[in-house]
Amino acid sequence: MRRAPLAVAAVLLLVAGCSSAPQDAGTSAPSSGPTSTKPGTPTETPSAPAGTGTALPVWTRMMRQPVDGLHLVTQQRKYVVTRASDEAGTTTITDRSSKKVVVRHVPPAGFVAQSPVVIDDRWALVQDIRSEGSDPQIRVYRYDLTTGRATDLAGRLPAVSEPEIGALDGTFAYSSTDARDRSCLIVAELATLKSRTVSCVAAPGYVADPVVSADTVTFSEVTAPETAGRCKRVLTASLSGGLPRPVPAATRCIQWSGASLGGATVWSEVGAADPDQYQSKAYVRESADSPTRPLGMIATDTIIACGNWILWETRTVADGDEAYQINRWHPGLRQPQRIYTGKPGTVLTPLTCQDDTVYVEAAQLATNPAYTETFAAPAT
Repeated sequence: MRRAPLAVAAVLLLVAGCSSAPQDAGTSAPSSGPTSTKPGTPTETPSAPAGTGTALPVWTRMMRQPVDGLHLVTQQRKYVVTRASDEAGTTTITDRSSKKVVVRHVPPAGFVAQSPVVIDDRWALVQDIRSEGSDPQIRVYRYDLTTGRATDLAGRLPAVSEPEIGALDGTFAYSSTDARDRSCLIVAELATLKSRTVSCVAAPGYVADPVVSADTVTFSEVTAPETAGRCKRVLTASLSGGLPRPVPAATRCIQWSGASLGGATVWSEVGAADPDQYQSKAYVRESADSPTRPLGMIATDTIIACGNWILWETRTVADGDEAYQINRWHPGLRQPQRIYTGKPGTVLTPLTCQDDTVYVEAAQLATNPAYTETFAAPAT
C-alpha cells in the first residue's frame, strides 16, 4: 500500500457492524421527530434556483444512533448493510423483508473492515485492511447472500493494493499492482468477477480516487510523488471500454478527484503543498469540448455521481463554528443546487450511493450526548 487517502476535515471515521439483527434502516426512524425532513433542515430550507424546473429532494431519516453505536453503510433494495463501532468494524447484512441476518462479517485479528460494501441482489463484497506492522495487507471477500458463505477473492481478481474502492451498485473500481510493479486501475463486476485494466502508472506513481457512475469511471494518476515534480491529474474512462481521457485542468498537476456522468465532469484542484488540503477549488465541464466553469470551494474528496446527479459537500466556518452542506448539479443547470444544510457543529461523512439513492451520516457533536443520524434522498 503506497499511501493513506485524504480524509475530509473533522469527518468521523465511523466504523460499524452489529452482533444482532438491526432494524430495517428504512423503518428505524428515531422515536422523536419525523421520518422525513425538508432539504436543508434543521437550519434552513433552500429554494430551487429560478428556471431550473427541478424540485429539491426530500431527505428521509433512516436511523439515529449514539456516535459509538451502529452505523448504516448502505441500503440496497433487498438488503441493509450496517457496521458496528467495535475495533474491527463488524459488518452485518440483513434481509429487509424477513429481518434475518444473512451475513455477519468479523475481520480476522489485526484487520479492520473498510467501506464501501459493494452489493447487488445476490452478492456482497467486503474488504478488510491491516495497516499496522511489517506486513500490511488488504483482503477481499465475496459473500453469497443466498447462503451467507464467503469466498476469499485472492487469485480470483487482481489483488487490491489500496483501500479505496469506488462502487456503484454491482460495478466497482480499485487499484492493483501488476507484475511490473505498476499501479493499475481495475474495473470489475461483482456478479461475474469479470475485470479489465483501464490504466497503469509506473512506480513510484500510482492511481487513486476511483469514482464510478452509471457510465464512467473517474480516477486520478499521480506521477513523481514526494518530489518537486509531483503531478496529479484526473482522467475518465467509459465503463463500456476504450482508453481513458484526461480532464483538462484549470491549473496543471494539482487536480485531486472528480466524477463524470453523461459526458460531464466535476472535479476539484488543490496543491500538495497547500496548507488547507481539506478544501479545494471545483470546476465543471459539460462535455469534453466545452469550456471550464468554476464552482467555488468544496470539501476535498467528496465528489460522487449518483442517479442523474453529481454531488459534493462544502464546508463553511462562521464565528469559529464549522457547518457542512450538500450540493448537486447535472448538465443544463446554470448553478448547483444546495440540497442540505447542516447546523453548526454537525459533521457529515462522505456521500455514498446505492440504487439511485444518496446516503449521508450526520454526526451531531454539539449535543450532549453526541449522536449520529443517517439520511437518504433520491438522486433521480
